[in-house]
Amino acid sequence: MSQKNTIRAYAAMQPGAALVPYEFDAGDLQPHQVEVKVEYCGLCHSDVSVLNNDWGSSVYPVVAGHEIIGTIIGLGSEARGLQLGQRVGIGWTAESCQHCDYCIAGDQVMCNGGSKATIVDHAGGFAEKVRADWQWAIPLPDDLDPQSAGPLLCGGITVFDPLLKHQIQSVHHVGVIGIGGLGHMAIKLLKAWGCEITAFTSSLDKTPELIEMGADHVVNSRDSAALKNQYGKFDLLLSTVNVSLDWKSYLHTLAPHGTVHMLGLTLEPMQVPVGTLIGGNKSVTGSPTGSPAALRQLLKFAARKNIAPQIELFPMSQINEAIERLHSGQVRYRVVLKADFD
Repeated sequence: MSQKNTIRAYAAMQPGAALVPYEFDAGDLQPHQVEVKVEYCGLCHSDVSVLNNDWGSSVYPVVAGHEIIGTIIGLGSEARGLQLGQRVGIGWTAESCQHCDYCIAGDQVMCNGGSKATIVDHAGGFAEKVRADWQWAIPLPDDLDPQSAGPLLCGGITVFDPLLKHQIQSVHHVGVIGIGGLGHMAIKLLKAWGCEITAFTSSLDKTPELIEMGADHVVNSRDSAALKNQYGKFDLLLSTVNVSLDWKSYLHTLAPHGTVHMLGLTLEPMQVPVGTLIGGNKSVTGSPTGSPAALRQLLKFAARKNIAPQIELFPMSQINEAIERLHSGQVRYRVVLKADFD
């Protein structure tokens, strides 16, 4: 018989609605799950997209929040390598099947046998407690500040995983297009990786901040003349924007064998001249987040190099004010919510 397990949260009851206090019965903890008491949870643009059903996949009520830091308060019988009281992080993915070809290969983020996002038909981290498959509860190194570590689990892994996939080394020149939540983490990670970094932004007033973060060069992302001056330079371009740009010119900024890697969800089709790809052996790729192994590697690297996202902290009880702050476009550079249910 299921034991009542009431969880307090903040939920959207319909698309576009303000979040309201909400309680639900989580039922029994499943053997493969852990239950985590939420301490902090980042606020991401993807949370807002799911709250508003922008992608057509939301199931209401929606309890969003997928950049979660907390401590384990429940362990299922099949959970391995974790302990009660241990601090962990949970990102975009809450569950994967662990038996499809992708999971067996260690590419669980591509799971096609029952993967479940933390905030789609699943209660996320805008709550006092959250549940996830034990393999997606990533141990937090002691040297990482739990207050600012949450955004690494979504935005951080999104920009870190391409460095692994494309075998980026310190000798490479990498450009980052769009310097917001994802872009500023990319600069910090690339600086610690040892790369030469060019930041592309339409807000040149950010230049002093970007140089301080580690950018070697700052270029206006919409200036055609400035883009021409970059032709042939980049081994990798990470695009974090969700708007269309002059992609033909950006492809020309790639060195031979270079790649434009898409991370922001640009809704309009890209205009890609095939001759440019063939002539320079160039490519256009994309990726979502990353596997549990990549997440563990990222957190260890961030702890070793003292990398922390730049955040603005709100109590979770002010979640609607935090969302309005995000909508303002003035956040520097990620909002984090501190759980205050007690």
